[in-house]
Amino acid sequence: MKIKNVVFDFGQVLVRFDPEYMVGKYVTDKNDARLLEEVVFDRLYWDRLDLGTISDDETLSECRKRLPERLWKIADTIYYNWVYNIPEIEGMSELIDYIKQKYGVRVVVLSNISKYFASHSKEIPILSKVEGCVFSSHLGITKPNRKIFEHLCSTFDLAPNETVFVDDSVVNIEGAEAFGINGYLFDGCSKKLKEYFDNIL
Repeated sequence: MKIKNVVFDFGQVLVRFDPEYMVGKYVTDKNDARLLEEVVFDRLYWDRLDLGTISDDETLSECRKRLPERLWKIADTIYYNWVYNIPEIEGMSELIDYIKQKYGVRVVVLSNISKYFASHSKEIPILSKVEGCVFSSHLGITKPNRKIFEHLCSTFDLAPNETVFVDDSVVNIEGAEAFGINGYLFDGCSKKLKEYFDNIL
């Protein structure tokens, strides 16, 4: 069956999600930076943000319990500006243009990501190149849950066997493949991914 649809994960596939980089934009002291990275970007909160079960205010309130008061304001700044500190992975914007123009495929995004990001997603340049996005926090379901792939295919009318999903997580790829979607485990190299597309599209 011909591949007609390409679904990309967002973080670590289209853009680089790097707490050290995001904190380094605002903090120079190494000890403070390390603490802020550990606390503000703790999966304890971010897994719940991806599910939509904790608010931004609740997250920051929990962070403050683990930070000295002098770092509260900078923690807020880092948290509310991370969406602007996610540089594109080299070659991915051009690759989206390439596969759309050369092969005529539909391109969408499926991401485990917070409501805060979702509310700012229209400000992210690379997302203007895709047809649409499915964000986990709006659904209360995260990858690799089968239901999120069902929702994806239903929302965009995608046939699983005509779709390839690009993600950097083995478990997410396994979840997609169990649903019948073709998977590609991304290692950060857009050139290798282009070669893959040239072979399957």
